[in-house]
Amino acid sequence: MTTGTPTGTEVDSGNTTPGSPRRRRSGSVTGTGRLASALVSPTLLVLAVVVMYPIIAALYQSLFVSGQRLDAQGFVVEGRQFVGLGTYADILFGPAAERFWNAFWNTTFFTAVTVTLEAVLGMAMALVMHQAFRGRGLVRASVLVPWAIPTAVSALLWRWIFAPDGVANAILDQQVLWSSQAIASKIAVITAEVWKTAPFVGLLVLAGLQVISREVHEAATVDGAGAWRRFWHITLPLVKPALVVAVLFRMLDALRMFDLPFILIGQQKDSVETLSMLAFSEATNVHYGPAAAYATLLFAYVALIAFVFVKLLGADVIGEARSQAPKSRGARFRRGKGSAR
Repeated sequence: MTTGTPTGTEVDSGNTTPGSPRRRRSGSVTGTGRLASALVSPTLLVLAVVVMYPIIAALYQSLFVSGQRLDAQGFVVEGRQFVGLGTYADILFGPAAERFWNAFWNTTFFTAVTVTLEAVLGMAMALVMHQAFRGRGLVRASVLVPWAIPTAVSALLWRWIFAPDGVANAILDQQVLWSSQAIASKIAVITAEVWKTAPFVGLLVLAGLQVISREVHEAATVDGAGAWRRFWHITLPLVKPALVVAVLFRMLDALRMFDLPFILIGQQKDSVETLSMLAFSEATNVHYGPAAAYATLLFAYVALIAFVFVKLLGADVIGEARSQAPKSRGARFRRGKGSAR
């Protein structure tokens, strides 16, 4: 008969008696999971009602056309007809392709230019607001003013500025038709958009700057690093998570741009028409099928941009990196204990 101390594996495999540590841990995890499900369920229900249902309804609506149309024999037909992906084919390659691709280009152009300028200006604002000087609180409060103004009100203000007899022409001492000329219209929209939303990026970057320890900059200064080297090698890498998230939020918002160019320049202007404006125009003309198709394509475009940022550029929008850090440290600790045994 062989005697000896049982191995850890044998002890753990047989330790299933009621009240054992493993049974208590399992019950605790199960209870926590049920509580989490109960707390998250209302949020998921609201998201399903206000997000998933409109998306599915728009996709379903885009498969039909309604209103008066001519059939193959030339007779006028009224009512609703299933056309499948025919609406998408017309939008991408058919008669409506020119207007769609123009709106797609305008949306992409406004997003790329405005977000780039907002990132640069927002970083500059954050660096200024992060410095210790008299009146810093007043500066931070004043920066919030453009962001706090509703977009429609901001568009009206800039419409008066860019009027033929407005402030912009008085400063330039020229008669520029900001709402009629293509390039001027784009410049007006970009200027108003950057003025309004650059403070948002600045505030998010400022929050990232405030968590950077001053000791890091002091050590770099002692080592002889100048202001530019400290910014490029210390400040920018440490503030990158906040900056990337800010840029992501701004891109998703800029891709849905509607009210600013709609009020500032006007509707059905080829120079500033975006995908959201195009979908609105079709809906107001009772072309619900094409309007739903435009909305669906815009949703797919926004989802693609979000996927690229989250997966390829490392935008930590849910704190995944922070949540994985304790797990990795715990895994290394457990491996260390196993090797010690």
